[in-house]
Amino acid sequence: MSELSQAYDSVFGTLEEILKKYSANSIEIRLEINESTQIQTMDNNIKQQDHIADIGGNIRVFNNGGIGFVHFDGWHNLEQHLQSAMLFAKLSQQLGEKTSMASAPPVKIRNRAVIKEDPRDVTPVEKAQILMEYADTAHRQSPQVRAVMGRYFDRYRHLWFMNNHGAQVEQEKLDLGGSMIVTTRDGNGMAQRAVSFGSSDDFGVIRHLSLEVQEAAKTAVALLSAPEIEGGEYTVVIDPHLAGVFAHEAFGHLSEADGQVGDPGILAAMQLGRRFGPSNLHIYDTGKDVGSRGYLPIDDEGVEAQDVDLIKDGILVGRLHSQQTAAALGDRPTGNARALHYRFPPIVRMRNTVIAPGDTPRDNMFEGIKRGIYAKGTHGGQTNGELFTFLAGEAYLIEDGHVTKPLRNAVLTGNVFSTLANISAIGSDFTRFESGGGCGKAGQMPLPVSHHAPSLRIEHCLVGGRKS
Repeated sequence: MSELSQAYDSVFGTLEEILKKYSANSIEIRLEINESTQIQTMDNNIKQQDHIADIGGNIRVFNNGGIGFVHFDGWHNLEQHLQSAMLFAKLSQQLGEKTSMASAPPVKIRNRAVIKEDPRDVTPVEKAQILMEYADTAHRQSPQVRAVMGRYFDRYRHLWFMNNHGAQVEQEKLDLGGSMIVTTRDGNGMAQRAVSFGSSDDFGVIRHLSLEVQEAAKTAVALLSAPEIEGGEYTVVIDPHLAGVFAHEAFGHLSEADGQVGDPGILAAMQLGRRFGPSNLHIYDTGKDVGSRGYLPIDDEGVEAQDVDLIKDGILVGRLHSQQTAAALGDRPTGNARALHYRFPPIVRMRNTVIAPGDTPRDNMFEGIKRGIYAKGTHGGQTNGELFTFLAGEAYLIEDGHVTKPLRNAVLTGNVFSTLANISAIGSDFTRFESGGGCGKAGQMPLPVSHHAPSLRIEHCLVGGRKS
């Protein structure tokens, strides 16, 4: 056994000895080693290349309603940090804090990452070279391709978690992803299309994107001459990528229970038992999909992953919890407490937000639509409570049941509750899409998440564009 392995195996023994000396309702100690790489290219040039390693941890104490949280770099003076967390919990209690934690079965597990191709075995030079080769591929499609930006990252984490209730969790986590953004330009303006990728177990996902990059370049060229969309109300078909983003951004965040605790308006709007969509609509959150960026077998409170039904048969049936929010709302923890880094406490976050497949073949999604919009992918968007706005990555006119010409600047807006109610068909074309983006909340960005979905057909959808 190597010296490093011996040191790793001794971690829990050290933490156990420390925990024996202190008493509180709950004490959690988390130690972490991180190693990350970031590369950015522009055409044939490397614009950024960083490799960062850090080591540290945090301690969280719950006692008599009070909370104390301390984070630290390095693994020195653990008892001193624990004493500080105990003091902060006492001060929190004196200030009137009244927080409790729902119980969860103590887990003892060692979860090693099973990696198909390890990015740590690939040199930064080769990683950058792959991005620049894709840039060449895009430029070869047309002289109107003016710039191609490549972005790549990977992050390896080794974590130890122990609490005074018997949980002992050692985990390895890998996250990687990125994108190729193709920009085209002519005398009328510019257009962009992106190819995104991500994985939690395989660098190989970056190696076979040539056809997607070619298609992105051709689409971005075609968008230069596309007319701007005419604003109005349409029947809209959205592809699996956009459907997944919609499920995550517009609905998933409302399902995170920390946003419901203390907000009677959101809590009432998200009342369990309320009908939210057609009887075949099933939306759930899971940490069990191996290889997805949302893969999370054990959360950052030591709670095992489980599938959490949010909407089942069109009815709201669940929400996402940490141990704190579960106690506040009288539910059970769901394994959704996550922290981006040891400098942050865990908060309620999604993992992989999934819309289950329906029974409508993709080509049948367009039947009967006299004049509608087919929207694919997204260039971003924003949500504000139950309201959302998304800019589609691509948009096409639907005429008499057929997808015809491309359109520019399709902005989908609406209310998530009425939009869910207006779903008239759910596709059978379920797609496991992994992007290179991330989720942001409470200063923790970008957290790795996934969204898997089929196509959706939505009636009475408001699409912004030029005035008729």
